[in-house]
Amino acid sequence: MTSPTPEVEVRRSTRRRRTVSAYRDGERIVVLVPARLSKKDEKRLVADMVRKVQAAATRGRSTDAQLMERAMQLSGRYLGGLAHPTSVRWVGNQRARWGSCTPVNGTIRLSDRLQGMPDYVSDYVLLHELAHLLQPDHGKSFWALLEAYPHLERARGYLDGVAFGAGLPAEGADPVPDVSGTAALDD
Repeated sequence: MTSPTPEVEVRRSTRRRRTVSAYRDGERIVVLVPARLSKKDEKRLVADMVRKVQAAATRGRSTDAQLMERAMQLSGRYLGGLAHPTSVRWVGNQRARWGSCTPVNGTIRLSDRLQGMPDYVSDYVLLHELAHLLQPDHGKSFWALLEAYPHLERARGYLDGVAFGAGLPAEGADPVPDVSGTAALDD
């Protein structure tokens, strides 16, 4: 059985010179190409990028049970095992955020747009939501919970890049406060 052909949106960019990239935005695949790319090259490269995005989504797809298992591993490794979600699941209805948490009942939902992204990125979002089970706001104590994650800034940068490419608000609009004990410039 073959999967249905996804809607494909091609965006030409005058800033893009040589590179082609693609990402999934809900049910469609967005392919970014240089503005001067020939139609022949565009057709070939778009088909190639669509195949790559679909393959990555298949490779990166995990079940809700696997997601819960990963949450418990991350809680143990980075949060001292203190975060205990009641459920963790993929959802397809989050277009403006990567994840959400309801601390009062312990539920975590991750956007299915994370599937196929590098593991360090989805781990960061999951860890971010786990930290909300312990600290509901984004204050210094919240970010202190996450400082042990070695890919914190890299993952935030990755998500900011994806958001920028999709015309969404950047996650980095919520700055990470200095929790190292040294004085920050704005203190």
